[in-house]
Amino acid sequence: MICDRVFAVVVPMANEQETIKKFSDSLRSVLDSLAAGHVYIVVDKVSTDETLTLANQLSETDDRFSTIWAPENRNIVDAYIRGLREAYACGYKAIIEMDGGLSHDPNEIPNFLKALSEGNQCVFGSRYVHGGRSIDPAIKRAFLSKGGTILSNLLLGSKLKDMTSGFEAFDRKVLEKILSYPLKSRAHFFQTEIRYLLRYTKYKEIPIVYKYPSNSISNKAISNSIYCLCYYFFLRILGRAPSLISHPGEIAAAKEGIKQ
Repeated sequence: MICDRVFAVVVPMANEQETIKKFSDSLRSVLDSLAAGHVYIVVDKVSTDETLTLANQLSETDDRFSTIWAPENRNIVDAYIRGLREAYACGYKAIIEMDGGLSHDPNEIPNFLKALSEGNQCVFGSRYVHGGRSIDPAIKRAFLSKGGTILSNLLLGSKLKDMTSGFEAFDRKVLEKILSYPLKSRAHFFQTEIRYLLRYTKYKEIPIVYKYPSNSISNKAISNSIYCLCYYFFLRILGRAPSLISHPGEIAAAKEGIKQ
């Protein structure tokens, strides 16, 4: 296995036998151009086609790809966390999380790395900043994405233009905090929860082009999102809003207290 420690990409995959070759070829091109990088593909029992077989074949022919078979996963959040833990354990300085199935474009990876190199702790892909857009959005998915962003910012006090995108990058120290936090989300709210908890980091939103997948979001996933949103909203009302990074004002107050 090549372990250059520069950056890793974590990609959960399920039922992607039709797109995995095109996706992996695009990733290979990016890794070649950067002369660095490693990819962790996480597959679990949700996938019922030949995705696991094809991913294993990819790993056997290119040691920049690692396939993780995780039958113990209970949901998509487990898949992301498993991949992130693998990348963290290998010592990578930057970890990028993205979707498989061509909804995210691997050619945008250098933009995330550039933003991290500029001193940002987190880089969030956004469809709603200048230059960002969505292709072929299903009405329900588009409504949930945009509506989820508006509602999250309103109830949680966050200020991102896109609170639901799954294309994002973290430096190693921030990832460590993510992995140590007991996340509440079990489905698509995962992205919103992460962005909310990291609202006090030094972050940057960069434009991405997102192609909506054809699959719909389950009612169970929507219910979990509502639960999580309410959970963090009530904590905010009670003055107990959690954050993985301290508010700048709290840091300044603590330093002042030390001086006194």
